[in-house]
Amino acid sequence: MGFSGWGRYPTSESRLIAPVSAAEVEANLGSSEPWDTPVIARGAGRSYGDSALSETLISTRYLDNFSSFTTSASGHTVLRCASGMSLEKVLETIIPKGLFLPVLPGTKAVTIGGAIAADVHGKNHHIDGSFCDHVASVRVMLATGEVIDCHRESNAELFHATCGGMGLTGIILDAAIKLMPLSSLDIAQRSLAAGNLQDCMDLMEEHDDAKYSVAWIDCLATGAAQGRSVLYLGEHVDEQDAREKSKPGRKGLRAIQRSELNIPFDAPSILLNKYTMAGFNSAYYALQKRRATTKRIAYDSFFFPLERLRNWNRLYGAKGFLQYQLALPQESAHAGISAILSCASQAGKGSFLSVLKKFGKANSNLLSFPIEGYTLALDFKYEASLFPLLDKLDTLVLDHGGRLYLAKDARMSKECFQQSYGQWERFAELRQKFDPKGKFSSLQSRRLGLS
Repeated sequence: MGFSGWGRYPTSESRLIAPVSAAEVEANLGSSEPWDTPVIARGAGRSYGDSALSETLISTRYLDNFSSFTTSASGHTVLRCASGMSLEKVLETIIPKGLFLPVLPGTKAVTIGGAIAADVHGKNHHIDGSFCDHVASVRVMLATGEVIDCHRESNAELFHATCGGMGLTGIILDAAIKLMPLSSLDIAQRSLAAGNLQDCMDLMEEHDDAKYSVAWIDCLATGAAQGRSVLYLGEHVDEQDAREKSKPGRKGLRAIQRSELNIPFDAPSILLNKYTMAGFNSAYYALQKRRATTKRIAYDSFFFPLERLRNWNRLYGAKGFLQYQLALPQESAHAGISAILSCASQAGKGSFLSVLKKFGKANSNLLSFPIEGYTLALDFKYEASLFPLLDKLDTLVLDHGGRLYLAKDARMSKECFQQSYGQWERFAELRQKFDPKGKFSSLQSRRLGLS
């Protein structure tokens, strides 16, 4: 059966196994079939490249039960649930209780296991860190079938290797996650137009105390307008009676889903070119500049704007696309991002969705992506002429002390990875310790020299 990530490049012929319980996973691990081939866990398939592709895939879709709600010593409500549970189903359950996930990526289709394996981040990393900063513990099944409950105080090595470890330490069975109180389902969103990249970064620094912050960038604008942007700031609306007003439960959330539009077929790739993208970007910037204002919007629209377009990856054509997401340290971020935008623009490669966010401090997880500074994400449709450009961008990222996001990567070289992830050797040592026979392996891990 053929599989791919969300970017639809690359593809892989794989065998899919879908255990219905942790006991079934353990029983299969002890047998020789089908575990005699490389194996990796697969959640919702929303990583973009080949991190969840291998000869054998273990689907976690049936590991989707809730275990408990408890209160921690610090007063946090802690949810324990299985790794195959999607963020969408988690939100459906906790929102009526007046609770919310403290970190959300750009899609709610991601599973809990996937969010931990990629240590996903959101629009509030500069304040709240990444997803795993709110994970209290994780239960991991090793290649031997042994299940280990790990957290920062016990089995800490496995915890910090599993969080952000792209599934290479074992199968995440379930996790305990700290939740935050929800004041309202609505977000007070403020939009600010920035004339260029420096203006945008200045605005981000000026509004560093905003809970949520993300900027759309016109990646094809040049000269004095390079990096012109629309910065979106967000705060939860403060309401005393929020629990009653934000109590749509499953019925309300499904009503939101019914308003989605579906992309029923692959768009002709020829429609995506530098002229159509330049026209779209110019029009979008002009429109948003005129509309710069503060308004109240539903949380779903703020956190997951692309979810309104189901199968939006089809817009890039049948061959798919590659998302190139980089992080650069604070001191070199402006120069590096400016050079990257110039390089992409000169090559005639543009992106409708170019997103800039600010990162806070890095955490202790060995392969987690965020470093203190800025992150830029660019989408490029697949075409052979794209790869030489991405190689040039890799050089610029390394020259400015940055790195690429493993959850979005589909073609990074081993050399680029090893130069940019300073703790990769320690991760490799721990992976060897917990999986000495190398059962857990993906196309990405082999390409990067991790398995």
